[in-house]
Parts: sequence; structure tokens; C-alpha cells
Amino acid sequence: MSVLVITGTDTGVGKTVVTAAVAALALERKVPVAVVKPAQTGVEAGEPGDLDEVIRLSGVTTTFEFARFPDPLSPAAAARLSGLPPVSLTDAAERVRELAETHRLVLVEGAGGLLVRFDEDGATIADLARLLRAPVLVVTRAELGTLNHTALTLEALAGRGLDLAGLVIGSWPRDPGLAERSNVPDLETLAARPLAGALPEGAASLDRAAFNRLAHDGLSPVLGGGFDPSRFRATLSL
Repeated sequence: MSVLVITGTDTGVGKTVVTAAVAALALERKVPVAVVKPAQTGVEAGEPGDLDEVIRLSGVTTTFEFARFPDPLSPAAAARLSGLPPVSLTDAAERVRELAETHRLVLVEGAGGLLVRFDEDGATIADLARLLRAPVLVVTRAELGTLNHTALTLEALAGRGLDLAGLVIGSWPRDPGLAERSNVPDLETLAARPLAGALPEGAASLDRAAFNRLAHDGLSPVLGGGFDPSRFRATLSL
């Protein structure tokens, strides 16, 4: 059994698309996979959330959302504003462990960045990863500003004794500029390893077949794909 926690350096960096891509590759290999979203915020009851996007893109249908809050805030703030109880990450860890007994891979997608609060005591997705003893896949941006956000995230990860599963650029632009191209080697230096993938901008607009091909090209072999970081770097023309 294996659990992989997927977080980001910020909100809107492409965590859901990366989660869907990892799930799609697992499904292609006939690996029993489940996807968990401990807390969905900014979505009303009955509206499609992140897991619906994962289902649409990957075809994986074994998904679990533990709590939903309508306001587009951190899970802790959204729970407080709605008057609903916050997510218990201790309970979430137990439910993920139960899923891992019957699934070879359980993907856990966080909300926002690594240290976003899930309750008033300050529990974060990093705490959930620690409870699960799970490696963490970090999704980052390509553009200006990403180096600081990524460095802080990786330092926080290491400071909590968590293992980095890899660093993935969640949305690589169609026409990357100097900043994006220059950031790639620096991101790899920060992670102390080659990129684990780079998914192109607009990936979420593709149909399932095209998305599956993109997932294979955009994620590294450790995630089930064929992404070659050295070949990617050779396209940067620095």
C-alpha cells in the first residue's frame, strides 16, 4: 500500500490537475487508486468540486471528500464562518489508512499550500502527511516569484521531517519567458533533484484521452510517466 500527499506552494498552482494526472497513470497501469480531498472550500453543496475534475480528467471514480465549506477560504476559516465543525485530520488519517488497506495507491490532495490551517489549533496538510508517514509531492508555479515560495515550502517540509516525493510545475506556459526558463534549474537546485514533471498550461481543458497522453509526457517515471527532465531542460535555450 502507498499514500502520496499532494500539496502546493500556493493556491491555484495546479494541484488538482497534477492529482488527476497521477491518478490517470495509476489507472492506466491497473493500480487500484483512491483520491481523497480532506476539505473542499469555495464550493456550495451540489456544485462540482476538485474531485469532480479528477474524475473527469482521469477516469478514477473512487474519490472521497471528507468536508465541504462554501466560502473560498482556508478550511479553518471557512469552517468557522459557516458555523460547521472543522475537519479532524486525525480522523482523516484513520480513514486514509483504511483506504490504503484495499488500494495500492491513495492520493491525498490538500487545500492551498503546505501550511494552510484546517482547524483552530493550526493543523495543516503537513501534519496529515506526518500522521500518515507519507511522502509529499509539491506542485509549484513556473513564473517570477516561484523560487521564494518553493524554497519556503521545501524548508517547511524538511523542518517537519517529511520526505519530498518530487517537485512538479503545475502549469508550464505555452510561450515561456526568460523568468520561467531561468527558474527551472533553480527549482531543481532548491529540490536537490531533477523535476518530477511539468504539465502544460491548459491541461484541464483536454478530453480524457488527450489528458492521459499529456500525463504520461508530463510526469516522471517515479509517478508512472515518461517525463525526461534533461530533455525538458534542453528545450529552455538559456
